Amino acid sequence: QQGYEPVQPIAFSHRVHAGDNQIQCLYCHSAAEKSKVAGIPAASTCMNCHSQIKKDSPEIQKITQALAADKPIEWVRVHSLPDHARFDHSRHVSAGVKCQQCQGAIETMERVSQFETLSMGMCVTCHRSHRDVTLDENGKPIISKEATAKRLMASTDCSICHH
Repeated sequence: QQGYEPVQPIAFSHRVHAGDNQIQCLYCHSAAEKSKVAGIPAASTCMNCHSQIKKDSPEIQKITQALAADKPIEWVRVHSLPDHARFDHSRHVSAGVKCQQCQGAIETMERVSQFETLSMGMCVTCHRSHRDVTLDENGKPIISKEATAKRLMASTDCSICHH
């Protein structure tokens, strides 16, 4: 559903947060480092800043009310893979793949839309073109050329994505 851009229950702007204020993706989507899914941040994460900043805004009041009522915010899913396919965010984050590779220029989006097709062809093309990531002994991408490393080859084996 390339281009899919649903209206969300709270008008959240990635342009303001990730673009203008340069908040790193992993601050809000911390699960992406250690989990298959990037996850939707808890409303309490929003309140780390918004208990002080724009706390009287109607959109922030929706978050405050959800927290007070102990109710989750019912975000509309934008990116969805078929049940027979899987994608592990943590493996891609640890390999140094930037969020924008699949998300597009998320830091410019007022409302999130699906940038890529998320098709098998898109994934295979990416894996074929990113077969040269250098990792350290802990599986983290190496920035320094002096470090000892092993080579990671992005697999095109069917079982990597299909189960």
